[in-house]
Amino acid sequence: MSGPSAFHFLLTSLLTVPVFPRNSRVTLSIAEACVPYNIFIPCSFSVTLLCDPVDNNTSKDVGLLLVVNFTEKSIIRDSRIAGKWGKEEKTIPYFPFTAEESFKMELFCEHQQIRILLDGRQLCSFSHRVQPIQRVTALQISGDVKLTKVV
Repeated sequence: MSGPSAFHFLLTSLLTVPVFPRNSRVTLSIAEACVPYNIFIPCSFSVTLLCDPVDNNTSKDVGLLLVVNFTEKSIIRDSRIAGKWGKEEKTIPYFPFTAEESFKMELFCEHQQIRILLDGRQLCSFSHRVQPIQRVTALQISGDVKLTKVV
């Protein structure tokens, strides 16, 4: 990879990400985010890696949907291919999120999987289901999270 690529806003909270090159490791950092706790208790937030997100078609493929649920203290991973959701993965070693505490989340796209790190520690991983991974072109972040930086 020649160097960092710039992100371009497509829609509110929808950013394009670099196309994943073959045989290389791509890092996406959602840095210095925190879970707000001002006047409500946070419920959840999601990080989604999308394929062809421009036309808002709800049946588009999703390379990764990562949902952090505070009520259940869970982190769910899944994908959608040809309009059908796959099997959810829920196993995590610990639930690391606390209201008003900042964190740095990193997604490492490797040959067979995406590794999810939180504050430098491996939290979980997700094997690629969308093939080829280069079809994933955008990042969407939504829910009860305050972003301060996306790299």
